[in-house]
Amino acid sequence: MNASPLPLDLQRAARLAILVSALGYFVDIYDMVIFSVVRAASLEAIGVPAAERMSVGVRLLNMQMMGMLAGGILWGVLGDRRGRLSVLFGSIFLYSAANLANAFVQTVEQYSLLRVLAGIGLAGELGAGITLVSELMSKEHRGYGTTLVATNGVMGAIAAALVGSRLDWRTAYLIGGCMGFALLCLRVTVHEPRLFTALKEQVVSRGNFLRLLKPGPSARRYLSVVLVGVPIWFVIGVLITFAPEFGKALGMKEVPLVAHAVLVGNVGTVLGDVGSGLFSQFTRSRKKSVALFLVLGALGTAALFTVGSSSLWAFYACCGVLGFSAGYMAVLVTIAAEQFGTNLRATAATTVPNFIRGSTVLLTSGLQLATPSLGLRGAALCVGGLALAVAFVALRGIDETFGRDLDFVET
Repeated sequence: MNASPLPLDLQRAARLAILVSALGYFVDIYDMVIFSVVRAASLEAIGVPAAERMSVGVRLLNMQMMGMLAGGILWGVLGDRRGRLSVLFGSIFLYSAANLANAFVQTVEQYSLLRVLAGIGLAGELGAGITLVSELMSKEHRGYGTTLVATNGVMGAIAAALVGSRLDWRTAYLIGGCMGFALLCLRVTVHEPRLFTALKEQVVSRGNFLRLLKPGPSARRYLSVVLVGVPIWFVIGVLITFAPEFGKALGMKEVPLVAHAVLVGNVGTVLGDVGSGLFSQFTRSRKKSVALFLVLGALGTAALFTVGSSSLWAFYACCGVLGFSAGYMAVLVTIAAEQFGTNLRATAATTVPNFIRGSTVLLTSGLQLATPSLGLRGAALCVGGLALAVAFVALRGIDETFGRDLDFVET
């Protein structure tokens, strides 16, 4: 049975929401990834000794991720209490201002503070955008809309790799900040979905983050979604971000460049986002799509640490495969949005990707703790293997949500 078409005004609203959310996610990912690309050059420029750059880089990355954890809760609660659009405006403004300021840092302390502020701002974009698009589109077709958001968004990582490898690192930050402020002009043309405006007339608790963690089915579903997404950030935040260090650990004569690894990895992620979204629509199952991409992630990780060291081309090819396997974030955030009622939807959809990104703190800490005894290669295999094993188990705790009607609340 074919789905009934949406009224023309809702179709226009949905298209505009997809456009603004996709461009917002483009800038979001650009600003997030640009730090990884210019990490070495920026730390050298502000006087960090070569021997300390990896440890300082990990610290700055962790500061950004901690900011995203805090920002995820902040924007998620605001999204359910004040509206999805308030999150889009506030988050874009904050991360744009922070990344403009990043262009003028002179010390590690200044850099740390600005990465925290940037992290808080970056936390709101994806969840608010996916929630907005999901609530405006028909239940049968919303997967196509969220796929478009993620696909165009991850193009921001490719732009970051190209800009960061060709321009001065301060210029790269300035470009990101300016793009964000330009995006704010488009934001004013988008309207709140009717599901949320109707919710304001109901006497129901909205944006209660603790409700998601209350022991019971809600906590099981919520924590399962987060754990299923951790392998995404193991690929992006560990394997690709520290590609030069892994190349050295594998004994490669020609060390991979992080800009090239990010570029190839994120081209793979763009293709993966398209593939996972279309596969979930074709199979009419979100869970089958995620399961397939977890298997690909396991195969890609094994390939990187076996055949990846044979040549620079082989290493980059493995980065591309790994990037493809990490391309299920949009499907996962759509699952998060579909798991919960309108009064908790933005909170869930906004916090989930940031808790996943925030897992980088645990992943990099585990990597550092295990490296002295296992070496960098062995430590990465242990940490990545554990993340994948937990994700496979957690997938069983998620409800299949394809085609679910989103007009309901959590009581």
